[in-house]
Amino acid sequence: MALEALSSNDLLNFIIYETISATPYTCHAPLEAGFSLENPLKPQDLGGALDTPSTVMDPRSSMGPETSNRKQNLAVQGRKKRRRRARVCKNKEEAETQRMTHIAVERNRRRQMNEHLAILRSLMPESYVQRGDQASIVGGAIEFVKELEHLLQSLEARKHKMLRGVRENVDDSSSSSSSSTGTGITANKFMPPPFSQFFVYPQYTWSQMPNKYTSKSKAAVADIEVTLIETHANLRILSHKSPRLLSKMVAGFQTLYLTILHLNVTTVDPLVLYSISAKVEEGCQLTSVDDIAGAVHHMLRIIEDEAAVLC
Repeated sequence: MALEALSSNDLLNFIIYETISATPYTCHAPLEAGFSLENPLKPQDLGGALDTPSTVMDPRSSMGPETSNRKQNLAVQGRKKRRRRARVCKNKEEAETQRMTHIAVERNRRRQMNEHLAILRSLMPESYVQRGDQASIVGGAIEFVKELEHLLQSLEARKHKMLRGVRENVDDSSSSSSSSTGTGITANKFMPPPFSQFFVYPQYTWSQMPNKYTSKSKAAVADIEVTLIETHANLRILSHKSPRLLSKMVAGFQTLYLTILHLNVTTVDPLVLYSISAKVEEGCQLTSVDDIAGAVHHMLRIIEDEAAVLC
């Protein structure tokens, strides 16, 4: 009823005043001097501004201050990330030179590898190489080397037997001649222990000459030398011949998580030489040559004690 009593001009002033006072002013344009909510604008002061597009409110003005701050932070973070990813690009000529150098080095490496494999294949009998791929050639070379090692050990054992027979004959003749003449001269000379050339730095010494690399533990029961390359161990064991020694050793290696890949056995009465190539499995607790040699020596001592009890 109060609105009906107002004239048209008073009604327009009331609508404009209520609209301006209810809507917060967030436009980026500066306010004109003398404007306040207590002194509302009149239609004649606005002129034709209500009909022009410039009086339309900016859509961004409806966003709260938190939204605008979040967007500004995201924009700053995006610029920082782009700044971190930026890196100095190499010159095209330098990149091309580096690529060509890498290709040349790789090509030279492959050529040398193929040449070495061809030479290695030519040195082996055809029976050791079934196929011409790299894995077959390397595997055949391993088998061939193990066969040569066994042959060399057998020849060494035969040589030792011949030398021992010659020494015994010489000793017998020298003892008979010395007894007839009454002199005590003997022709016996120092004879190296068997398979001495196969032991370079043994961890345990029994029949070989000890050196600074020999273990300082109590009296050994065998000559043991271990070499380790990554997960493959090579062992040489020289000990007395004993019944079922080999089968017990194989069972002991399994308990130590050592898988036997190759095995050569050479005997010279009363000795036996074992050349073993083993793989160290994942569950094995032996991480060094001293650990492996100690475990094998402990195993051989147990086997020897059991044999002594049975005898």
